Amino acid sequence: MGMPGQVRMTREVWKALTIQAALDPALECCGLLAGRDGIISTLLPARNALASATAFEIDPAELFALFRRMRALAADHMGIYHSHPATENAPSASDIAAAYYPDVAYFVLSPAPDAPKPVRAFSIRDGRSEEIEIVIVDRR
Repeated sequence: MGMPGQVRMTREVWKALTIQAALDPALECCGLLAGRDGIISTLLPARNALASATAFEIDPAELFALFRRMRALAADHMGIYHSHPATENAPSASDIAAAYYPDVAYFVLSPAPDAPKPVRAFSIRDGRSEEIEIVIVDRR
């Protein structure tokens, strides 16, 4: 899946992530990312069931529906994203503890207009998080 070290995504999805983070900058946004051939090309926004500025959770029924939609699109689950409205966009201890998908990339977004890197990606496995490079690709 382009790991370790990097993850590939379309410019459209990268832009959509920055928009998601800014829609309601006081709350954590969240959702899944899908694609095929190793390139993330589909954003599947979800509702943050916690409606919180410091945590997120996707309702199990909604998560199930998103995975069903992914299958319908014949796309692979390639990432999970959420935002950190008030803190640095790096995985928190609770993000690392709740990282149940070791084979996907975890994206942490910042809605801050002056964030040096508004979209960052991490590989999280065995309780360790490591930043990975995001490679932007234009649709073929």
